[in-house]
Amino acid sequence: MATSLKIDDALKSRVQNLASQRRRSPHWIMLEAIQQYVEREEARENFKQEALASWAAYKETGRHLTGQEVRAWLNTWGTNDETAVTGCHK
Repeated sequence: MATSLKIDDALKSRVQNLASQRRRSPHWIMLEAIQQYVEREEARENFKQEALASWAAYKETGRHLTGQEVRAWLNTWGTNDETAVTGCHK
């Protein structure tokens, strides 16, 4: 799919300078920037949807872990006393 992109002269110059420094084409720099932006925004949206689903599940069931329970579990990571996460409770 061919797409054109209009950018102002200042940004065009910045892209060209960066491309020259990185020994890449301006086209490559712009594609990389768009790809990284899209991936970051998709990850942000996925995180948001997971949070909303978790909130809905909590409202429906009331099952949860307290912050202290999570911290205690995380503090065991990488130690000889590493434990599995405890089960959720009401």
